[in-house]
Amino acid sequence: MTENILTKTACEFDLALHQALVENEEYDVNKWLYVPNEYRNYRYILGTTGKNPLICIGINPSTAKPDQLDNTLKSVDRISRHNGYDGFIMFNVYAHRATDPNNMEKELNKYLHCQNMKAFEYVLKNTENSTPSLWAAWGTIIEKRDYLSYCLKDMIDIGVKYEADWYTAGKRSIKGHPHHPLYLKKDSKLDEFDVRDYSLNV
Repeated sequence: MTENILTKTACEFDLALHQALVENEEYDVNKWLYVPNEYRNYRYILGTTGKNPLICIGINPSTAKPDQLDNTLKSVDRISRHNGYDGFIMFNVYAHRATDPNNMEKELNKYLHCQNMKAFEYVLKNTENSTPSLWAAWGTIIEKRDYLSYCLKDMIDIGVKYEADWYTAGKRSIKGHPHHPLYLKKDSKLDEFDVRDYSLNV
């Protein structure tokens, strides 16, 4: 049976976070932050528990989980460490898992988006570095659904609240979209990114 992501008890971030902080046999909770802490068809957070992580922002999660990173997350990990961070947090503009972005929900699930924004604020609020570093890394996939730009603008507002710095890595697209991490070199450097100016055109 396919899990219904509209089920509020399944999507509620605070409950999922509480469960993710409890020790389990699947992975080391002292090393990983994984919310929810089991495979669902949505994911809020996947990352390592460093004191100064780079927060990478894609469009939507795929199949990666603790100790089983996909190639995109392996690239995120390498580039984060190359740029002086002691870990990474993978976050996404929208929390619905889809290995093919064409399979993302056609309409915005407002409840899921609300919970995802709670997760985003939690990540920024609990970053020990006084200024959170946000790596925009969603590529041209942001054009797949109209609601994605709406979700991003909410994230930008939360970032302002916590005085976050935004970056990109690699060459941006003709339309100014930030480069996806997958095919970046491991020694790619971060460049400052005016995300507010960018958001006016998406």
